[in-house]
Amino acid sequence: MSDPNERDSKLVQYLNEAYAKERELESALVEQIEAAAKAVQKKRLKKLAKETKAHVKTLERRIKKLGGKGALADVPVKKRPAVKGGEQEKKLGAATNQYVGAHEKISTYLRLETFATKVGDGETAKIARDIRRDVERMAKSLEGQIKSLANAVAIEVVPASLRRSKSKPNSRRGAAKKAAAAKAPKAAAKSAPASKAKKSAKKASAKSSKPKAASKAKRTAKPKSGKKAAAGK
Repeated sequence: MSDPNERDSKLVQYLNEAYAKERELESALVEQIEAAAKAVQKKRLKKLAKETKAHVKTLERRIKKLGGKGALADVPVKKRPAVKGGEQEKKLGAATNQYVGAHEKISTYLRLETFATKVGDGETAKIARDIRRDVERMAKSLEGQIKSLANAVAIEVVPASLRRSKSKPNSRRGAAKKAAAAKAPKAAAKSAPASKAKKSAKKASAKSSKPKAASKAKRTAKPKSGKKAAAGK
């Protein structure tokens, strides 16, 4: 096969970088599977290792098809430093390293997918997209593990008495209550004149209505007839 052109050379470069990320994870998973104490954890790691190995094979085939020569042998596999601390803290550190690595891979595959789409290499774009989705699922799973393990580390290293939340005198809730209590007298003072004014207004209207009622009664009263008045006399 002839040497790759400018397009394929750049594709091979990006594919090699993705390949290096997968090899890095593959190497880390071997150690994690050996160190895993629980059967459930070991099973999950083995499944991830199988998925990662499939990614490596897919990338190898694509690199060779695009004319990559000798690049795979030269790809450096970076190892992350071991985490120190208790059992839970080591697990948390391993999960954190995987999480960081997963997001590095996501960005690598996103770049590869976008570039391949732009230059018309649909096959490479599909490979990058499919693997990126696998890695995104893994990152979501790791997010839950990190939360769970961080809680476990808190229980492992911090005494229960120090884990209890203490109420602070200047908390937001306390400050809100104080502010409400301070406003209450002012509000009462403002409403007092208004209520007094309403009462006086009612009294005034009651007084003014009495004369009107009396005059109305006089107007409606019928005058006695002349005959009745004379008989009375």
